[in-house]
Amino acid sequence: MSFDLESGSLFTRRQVNVGLASALAVLGASGCSSLTPTHSWLSADDIVARTQAPSIPSDRFVVENFGAVSDGVFDCSDAIQKAIEHAESQGGGTVVFTQGVYLTGPIHLRSKIALHLEKDATLKFVTDPNRYLPAVFTRWEGMELMGFSPLIYAYGLNDVAITGQGTLDGGANDQTWWPWKGPHKEAHWDLIEGQDQKPARDYLFAMAERGVPPRERVFADGGFLRPPFLQFYDCQRILVEGIKITNAPFWLIHPVLSRDVTIRGVHCQSYGPNSDGCDPESCERVVIEDCVFDTGDDCIALKSGRNADGRRIGVPCKDVVVQNCHMKEGHGGVVIGSEISGGVANVHVRHCTMDSPHLERAIRIKTNAQRGGLIEHLRYSKITIGSVKDVFVINFYYEEGDRGKWMPLVRDIEITDLTVAKAQRVFNLRGFPQSPITDVSLRNWNVVEYDDFGVIDDAKLFSAQQVVLAGKSINSGKALLSKDVHE
Repeated sequence: MSFDLESGSLFTRRQVNVGLASALAVLGASGCSSLTPTHSWLSADDIVARTQAPSIPSDRFVVENFGAVSDGVFDCSDAIQKAIEHAESQGGGTVVFTQGVYLTGPIHLRSKIALHLEKDATLKFVTDPNRYLPAVFTRWEGMELMGFSPLIYAYGLNDVAITGQGTLDGGANDQTWWPWKGPHKEAHWDLIEGQDQKPARDYLFAMAERGVPPRERVFADGGFLRPPFLQFYDCQRILVEGIKITNAPFWLIHPVLSRDVTIRGVHCQSYGPNSDGCDPESCERVVIEDCVFDTGDDCIALKSGRNADGRRIGVPCKDVVVQNCHMKEGHGGVVIGSEISGGVANVHVRHCTMDSPHLERAIRIKTNAQRGGLIEHLRYSKITIGSVKDVFVINFYYEEGDRGKWMPLVRDIEITDLTVAKAQRVFNLRGFPQSPITDVSLRNWNVVEYDDFGVIDDAKLFSAQQVVLAGKSINSGKALLSKDVHE
């Protein structure tokens, strides 16, 4: 499948679906006992089985044979690109990095090519922003533009992979890349006068709302919009496996408008601003498994475009499985949003652990009346949480809040077999009166200790079975919402 990224034709089809969804949501809010699904949806096992792996020829091409030197000083950019181009000319294969440190600029992949980092091999990326020019077609915080090249970039490709036991080091720190975030309440980076993303970010938002064609939104030199580490844009059959990713300028793994994405056994460790671990955006058939996330922002965040741009493209993120992952530091464990205007559907999260006094939220959905988006068919099971600030968050008042006309629709959520040792707050669920959170089912919970019950506002068709909060058993939605539970 290919996408016409600028025509808006996909958005036209999506509008019809959202209109039908809105009608169903109104019926649900008025008292129906259940909602009719808008489409059939796959189980977790079905999604895993249907997610295709890349097909890459077995030929291997060692980068030293193309002039690379693994001393951490020699610039290997040309040698790496030569190895990739030669492998492509041979019908594809694996470009191999043996033990050592390879200094490089941006790497642009080709179809049927894998990068393989053997044990103790490190790809260390230069931090000079000019090396990430000329600008490429990319997506930044849910909006399309011409921006800095991602550190590793794949556009319109089939069958690509990054595997091994080595490390990708983006080189970002308090002196490089991160200061472009500008002033922030959590800032630990240096502030550099005149190098702040806010003016460019605001201008990009305005251009997207005005409908300026994406290729005319040029934000490269002087824009200070940090690039993602790995970005797979409009690709099919992607594998990232076994590696460690650290010191990212921005989001770590960012598949966009891609199908058949597998992220397996990856260790994401980056503490900079916006260091999301894995952000599939408008993707279909995504499996994230056996990974560790230790990040400065959300561990995993499912997305589908921001505001007008998300509605123009209108492609949801759907058929996603997250399993056997461990979330440590981060703003959120498994998050949906906030760039969610295209919607999210059919998500399964199972057998995951989350545990850190610095993990802010375990399960989180964030949207508002400018994002909108249909979010439905979410299944969470067998989640073990040690220490966390908030257990379960759905916030329609994120950023712009209720200042807009695009009502979010959030419905059909099940969370089962959840254990929490210690939470500051259990719930922070805040829908809109005119668009309530609908059809939430909680079953077999055990929150051993918590400080504050929290709030559940504007939620309909709420059910609870065998929910134990600090030793008190609750077996209905009505009982859960009664004052004596949390007084």
